[in-house]
Amino acid sequence: MIMKRFYYIFILTLLFATGCSKDGNENIPLVNVNLFLNINNPEFIDLNAPGGWTYYIGGSRGLIVYRETNSSFKVYDRHCTFDVTNSCALVSVEVSNITAKDDCCGSQFLITDGSVTKNPATLPLKQYQTTFDGSVLHVFN
Repeated sequence: MIMKRFYYIFILTLLFATGCSKDGNENIPLVNVNLFLNINNPEFIDLNAPGGWTYYIGGSRGLIVYRETNSSFKVYDRHCTFDVTNSCALVSVEVSNITAKDDCCGSQFLITDGSVTKNPATLPLKQYQTTFDGSVLHVFN
């Protein structure tokens, strides 16, 4: 009887441990990201004001760096969350500068928070952690 209870507790613990996820899109390949970007450099001129964005090398298929406010940034992987095995699953910012789209499957995402605005994707863009000291943006996972 005790072994049976232990078995059920173990199974439940295992289900909860594997069923919970931090950002809900672990289907994107895990790539170590640890970048320091000095946004005062001319290559980051598009990040001088809130609402600005740029592409940068890193992550699984590149990064979208978006300046949310004067002191905060959002950084997303360009790898589309719909069909991650598709070699053309690449998200690009649209001319609106508000949404990003994967031309392969048609999925669309907000660059302000990475959420899906148009299916078939159901998971948000993979987001990386950031810190900002006023001139250097640290992007990491």
